[in-house]
Amino acid sequence: MVGALVEDATSAPSMHNAQPWRFRYLRESGVLQLRGDPDRTMPRTDPAPHRALHLGCGAALFNLRVAAAHAGREALTTLLPDPADPWLLAEVSVTGPVRDDSDLAALHPAIHRRHTSRFPFSDEEVPDAILDGLRGAALLEGARLYVPDAWHVRSVLDLVHDAEGREAADAAARAETARWTATGTGTRTRDGDGARREGIPAYAFGPRQHDVTAPVRDFADRRLLPGRGSATFEKEPCLALIGTVHDRPADWLRAGQALERVLLQATLDGLVTSLTSQALEWPDLRWAVRDPGSSMGHVHMVIRLGYGPTGPATPRRPVPDVLDIV
Repeated sequence: MVGALVEDATSAPSMHNAQPWRFRYLRESGVLQLRGDPDRTMPRTDPAPHRALHLGCGAALFNLRVAAAHAGREALTTLLPDPADPWLLAEVSVTGPVRDDSDLAALHPAIHRRHTSRFPFSDEEVPDAILDGLRGAALLEGARLYVPDAWHVRSVLDLVHDAEGREAADAAARAETARWTATGTGTRTRDGDGARREGIPAYAFGPRQHDVTAPVRDFADRRLLPGRGSATFEKEPCLALIGTVHDRPADWLRAGQALERVLLQATLDGLVTSLTSQALEWPDLRWAVRDPGSSMGHVHMVIRLGYGPTGPATPRRPVPDVLDIV
């Protein structure tokens, strides 16, 4: 059962699909630990104390909770249980049975259907009722989801473009991104047969934008890739911001869980999604992304929502690579 829980957990999104998590199951106590993996940090774009790593691990933690509920078990979770061990992000005790009022199990079908889509979305508007439901999903995990108005969307897009320019001029940031994408030359992301186990392969890049109107990161880094075309993306993207009042590691873990709850609910609602954090990787730009009139003090992710083609599945490491049983 532990292996199945971890397999579902690792379907979560993470920055550049680095999958910055490890799990350790303690047989004697029945506790499953979630740990950050220091070998999968991004010192240039996600420096210590590694906010993005916490977000990805929080998303994996939420998937684990959903998987436990689907199995009829309750997952009692403690965040950051040991102040002396900052890489120990959570401990989960899987007990049973799940509460009758738990709505987590209903989200389970979306775990393996949810994929990031870097393709054009249609111009069809997302109904207010669906957006309200996504706001409620974020609140259930102690975070906020804010849907900016047209003026604020343009401001966010300008900040994303500013971040793109900064990254283009930063060799260290470009090298760090390339390490986790098909443009990189490292071999640690491949099995013996050459198949990728992590990172973002070229088939998931999506087409190049004719006019850059949607906040979709171009991982090709200006390189021409065989068979990759171009397309016109939506002119007025529907964006949502996930954030919290405070900006501490526990808040990042809560925001990661809220992010995944929102993404799974959006998937069940028939939406496709993509994520962008470029403007959030630069402290001065990140501060400007927020709405000063909102109670959301700190933004953790920009979500693009809409209707369009589902993105392809990206590789995941096998369970034995991420789970230790002691």
